[in-house]
Amino acid sequence: MNNKNTNQYIRNVVLSAMFLALGIVLPFATAQIRQIGNMLLPMHLPILLCGLICGWQYGAVAGFICPLLRFALFSMPPMPMGIGMAFELCAYGAIAGVLYGRSKWKCLFSLYRSLIIAMIGGRVVWGAARVVMMGAMNVPFGWEAFISGALLTAFPGIILQLILIPAIMVALDKAKLVPFTKNRSVQGAVND
Repeated sequence: MNNKNTNQYIRNVVLSAMFLALGIVLPFATAQIRQIGNMLLPMHLPILLCGLICGWQYGAVAGFICPLLRFALFSMPPMPMGIGMAFELCAYGAIAGVLYGRSKWKCLFSLYRSLIIAMIGGRVVWGAARVVMMGAMNVPFGWEAFISGALLTAFPGIILQLILIPAIMVALDKAKLVPFTKNRSVQGAVND
């Protein structure tokens, strides 16, 4: 591994640890009240940022570990809901990281596209995990429960994510910490 790759690896590991810590601590902003946490989705913000900034592998791992570690430390989120959240957050970090990482241009458009698709994909994964878990417990989990949990209850958190994450990415771009870029080959074709 050359020096540049080593530095990038260390940077991603440190940032992932920071995002994981934020995912564990941010739910305290909702005062551990489950209904408010379900509405504002405080664990989702750092995991989505982790996938976008560090890459899909780091976002996936941090996303899967976050609710399980938080349960081990604070008994929240309650199980088996935490298992469904682990798969959901894993999907958020992975999908956001893959889509944004493979974008030719790192700009607000590709950021929003990556975010929206990751949010949809993560909720589908959450729904599938809930179906499996509830089926194992002989508890029905129907379409109404999915729409309620994935969309209606979470609507304030979805709006918050769509506002805060791009604002944070723009601030990081202005600080030249995580710059928006254009692929050199695309940039050369545009300039020709």
